[in-house]
Amino acid sequence: MKSIIFFSVTGMLVSLAASQPHGQSFLLLHSITPSADCPGSHHHHVKRQAQRKVVVQTTTAVATVDADHQVVVYVDSQGKPVSTTTRNGQPPSTPAPLPNPAPVPVQAPAPPPAPAPPVNQQDGSPQGSAPPTQQNNPPAAEDSVSTGPGFKSGVSYSPYNGDNSCKSADQVAKDFTKISGYQVIRLYGTDCNQVANVLAATKGSNMKLFLGIFNIAEVQKEAEIISSAVGGDWSRVNAISVGNELVNQGTNPGTVIGAIGQARGALQGFGYSGPVVTVDTMVAMVDHPELCTASDFCAVNCHAFFDGKVTADKSGDFVKGWVDKISEATGKTVVITETGWPSQGDTNGVAVPSLENHKAAISSIEGALSINVILFSAYNDMWKTNRPGTFNAEQFWGIMGDAPSA
Repeated sequence: MKSIIFFSVTGMLVSLAASQPHGQSFLLLHSITPSADCPGSHHHHVKRQAQRKVVVQTTTAVATVDADHQVVVYVDSQGKPVSTTTRNGQPPSTPAPLPNPAPVPVQAPAPPPAPAPPVNQQDGSPQGSAPPTQQNNPPAAEDSVSTGPGFKSGVSYSPYNGDNSCKSADQVAKDFTKISGYQVIRLYGTDCNQVANVLAATKGSNMKLFLGIFNIAEVQKEAEIISSAVGGDWSRVNAISVGNELVNQGTNPGTVIGAIGQARGALQGFGYSGPVVTVDTMVAMVDHPELCTASDFCAVNCHAFFDGKVTADKSGDFVKGWVDKISEATGKTVVITETGWPSQGDTNGVAVPSLENHKAAISSIEGALSINVILFSAYNDMWKTNRPGTFNAEQFWGIMGDAPSA
């Protein structure tokens, strides 16, 4: 079929070439609706239409049969065809001069402008058009993929002072002098230079980071910050989350799923090939299993305290019950990305905040689940505001009490 089209177009060009005035050109446009064999007919975009062009000049005539092939007719000075051939690429850039008057040649559409180079988040300078440094010097294959599920212990960390200001690199380093024995550290965002500061504070340890893109309206920006901070060493990243409890707070699940795809594409462009997930509550995950489907595993925040019907010493059974339920419903591995118990606050049914109950809950959780649990949180979060809706307990979930840098 392709050879028939080739000779048909070639014959048409021969007749066109012989009839054209010296130095003029002839343009034939014919629209073709893309099919399953035509690039551009996939995905969810509006179908674009390809164009066929026939251009005849004094020296050559060029016909675009498809997006990749052209028929070239060589003619003599009288416009008589001499020979034909095929080629890839664009027509010659030096056409014969046009007589006066002459019609204005139809120009092919200009290619889209190159995307603006990403900005170095450290100093604000553009990084240029070359690929990021980590792509130029990729880590060894065994180091480029994060571990994902399977870790034995984890804890979350937030780098904020009580007045909501950012902790300095020295303060973060001081906080991590007391954090030990955990394989995974969860961060929620990229502000306050937290990714770079925590990487520096945990350098030389076996800790991996469960990083977060917090604002799904700025996925590309936060992905660039993460990429710049890791400097190509993705071996220290366990997973990356996109949003935290967004559907539970009213965001449309489709919006979150779209952000997961955007983040995955951006991060892969920077050389990351590990898990990308969204984190939400256990109820949101059961109601919207598509969140798990779009993620590389199910990442779930699960707090027995807020149920109001579970005592601290039964926290482990409560959390494990939800793990089993979500895993059965989705067929995926479940990682608990937050769980714990407050040491202070107001009573919620049979759930009573106290230091004793805090310790009992943590012991129960660790006894029921030996892997894939991130405790909430390393230190009390005095930057938060206690509210009646959360039983005035927002500040008091720290496993190790107040932070050394407080």
